[in-house]
Amino acid sequence: MSLHSIRTSVRSTAFGVLGLALGLTFAAGSASADDVIVGLVTKTEVNPFFVKMRQAADARAKEKGVKLIARAGKFDGDNEGQVAAIEDLISAGAKGILVTPNNSSGMLDVIKKAREAGVLVIALDTATDPADAVDATFATDNFEAGVQQGTYARKALGDKKAVVAMLDGTPGGTVDTFRHDGYLKGFGIAEGDPSIAGAAITNGAQDKGQIGMENLLSKNGDINAVYTINEPAAAGAYAALKSFGKEGDVMLTSIDGGCAGVRDVKDGKIAATVMQFPYKMAAMGVDAVVEYAATGKKPSGFVNTGSFLITDKPVEGLESKDTAWGLENCWGD
Repeated sequence: MSLHSIRTSVRSTAFGVLGLALGLTFAAGSASADDVIVGLVTKTEVNPFFVKMRQAADARAKEKGVKLIARAGKFDGDNEGQVAAIEDLISAGAKGILVTPNNSSGMLDVIKKAREAGVLVIALDTATDPADAVDATFATDNFEAGVQQGTYARKALGDKKAVVAMLDGTPGGTVDTFRHDGYLKGFGIAEGDPSIAGAAITNGAQDKGQIGMENLLSKNGDINAVYTINEPAAAGAYAALKSFGKEGDVMLTSIDGGCAGVRDVKDGKIAATVMQFPYKMAAMGVDAVVEYAATGKKPSGFVNTGSFLITDKPVEGLESKDTAWGLENCWGD
């Protein structure tokens, strides 16, 4: 499956409807629930998105009576650490591994090794490249989320001439590519458009978001629209904008839907964010491994776990939810 197809279509899973009943029984000759190990390998341990994913996976594993082993990279971009974690999970006898790959093409060999050993491998949040390197992907349609962000920013700017800054995440990940490209499409511009003042790599971190924004503002003080890969990067961008006295002059938007980010929208620091649902990805992943252990059935393809634009300043022609709804449905502290 191509990267284009994963962002333009939602395919059904081979095992049918997700959200399996808690009363699932194990077939004769199959492993009992107590014997089932579910591995979870996230990009980092500290990003609130992955903290929530781990919490959700742990809660669902306890509900199902299976064992969760959670591992993570030491930092955003730590491909080697994730490869080592999957090697360990294969050795531990994991029935299924849920992974958010730091590098979409950097884990193909170890994923192939796991699948050849009979381990179900599901990508959460971030697709592999190629997408069919794993059995299935449960994730936000990140291209569409980027489109939502970019469309909002362009509409909210009105007739103003756009001067855009791009605060990207970590090169090599499909999430970063899809969100970046989606924002440009939604905004109505292409890569290399003269309205793009510059870009900075943030690795999705607040401190790097601030540094990147400061550098871009130092080069071009006319920036009036800022794309951010996630809400920590947006928080850093806001700090930089405030230090330059421009916090009220720039259309700052983001993607994530964490409670801190939604509060930033409510407080007017971020104009809008696109909420995604890490707990849904994780719970569905655990369910799929339990189903596989019990029946041998595997999920397949791409399953879109959904997203909503959150803003208290809606624009015509773009569906959104307000921050009251956002705060009821957000994740994190």
